[in-house]
Amino acid sequence: MLTYVGRRLLAAIPTLWGVATAVFIMARLLPGDPAFLRLGVFANQEQVDRLRQQLGLDQPLPVQYLDFLGGLARLDLGTSVKFGDPVAAEIGSRLPYTGELALVALGIAVVLGVTGGTVAALRRNTLVDVAISAVSVLGISMPTYWLGLMLIVVMGVQLRVLPIAGADSPASVVLPGFTLGLVAVGLIARMTRSSLLEVLGQDYVRTARAKGVAPARVVVVHALRNALVPILTAIGLQFGALMGGAVVTESVFGWPGVGRLLLDSISARDYPMIQGLVLLFAVTYIVLNLLVDLLYVVVDPRVRYA
Repeated sequence: MLTYVGRRLLAAIPTLWGVATAVFIMARLLPGDPAFLRLGVFANQEQVDRLRQQLGLDQPLPVQYLDFLGGLARLDLGTSVKFGDPVAAEIGSRLPYTGELALVALGIAVVLGVTGGTVAALRRNTLVDVAISAVSVLGISMPTYWLGLMLIVVMGVQLRVLPIAGADSPASVVLPGFTLGLVAVGLIARMTRSSLLEVLGQDYVRTARAKGVAPARVVVVHALRNALVPILTAIGLQFGALMGGAVVTESVFGWPGVGRLLLDSISARDYPMIQGLVLLFAVTYIVLNLLVDLLYVVVDPRVRYA
């Protein structure tokens, strides 16, 4: 197991290098000068040139790239152009908010998705199955910003039952969490349905039913547990997508997480912050994929990693 984990971590190094190189190039393709945007329109050229020198932006791109890679090797993401603080510290102050939002959204997605997929599999080719499939497709297709705005209008403006912006109370996470989670419900429900239908046709499920095992126990213990491997894969990937996909949702609801920070950093052409956030999303995906692979052993004892 340790050998397998070590190989996976080593294989992640070229991936992270590729992501770091891509975001370095793409950030600098954005129009606009970070120094000019920070100082404002009333700054003269001398002040802009001085700030560019302080930020290292006067250096040739190959030199800036090598400095960036050298900082990554020392786990130093640099200093934010917009905030003037270390990038790691600023991300660390915003990350708990995005983590909370992603966990709430994932909880909603797992409960609704697994339940809906299970019911659809048990009611195959009925009106219930068609309705759940239609809702799943609708959830996948619906734009996040539109759903968020509709929830704000209905729940926040008309009914006034939930906060519509900020993170001042525990209730503030309900609307953005539901908005973000509904996107993942469809994929998890579809994956649960297809995986469960395959397992329900196996001989050991028919044998359990023939022995008189309670229907609920047959579904939960014998069928659903053996269908968990692809479902876990979908859940793990969706959690990573929720972390990165919170950009739009956090902006709509004024949620102070890393998604909103990324948009603000792009507007300010804050190269170090953009690079740090994109690398954070990449590391999140890599770690989640590894954890999901390790969970396979727990849910399915037949899985072994040589």
